Amino acid sequence: MLNESLMNTKVLAASGKSTQAELLVSAVLHLMSHYTVNSGQGNDQHACLKLASVIERHLKALADLPDLAPVLRATCQQLSEQWSGLVERRMPPQGRLLRLARRVAGAA
Repeated sequence: MLNESLMNTKVLAASGKSTQAELLVSAVLHLMSHYTVNSGQGNDQHACLKLASVIERHLKALADLPDLAPVLRATCQQLSEQWSGLVERRMPPQGRLLRLARRVAGAA
């Protein structure tokens, strides 16, 4: 599942014709597809939470790319915030505290 997405991304990277943004978009689309399939089949909730967190980080990385068109950056930022909310709602309470601590440490 995740390995297949990474393999596809590596193939695109090896071609030398893709930009960082294209690779991130390709990866996040694969990840979102896998998330939808896995969560719809009632698979391991911990794995789905990890996958949602990876999706959030990819969208955040896209939103931070200065060369991306403004409308795409704004869309990626909004989606990143939505995925972040999903991750936080599904995370156990102690995980929320760790996540908050990492955010505060990163902002310092």
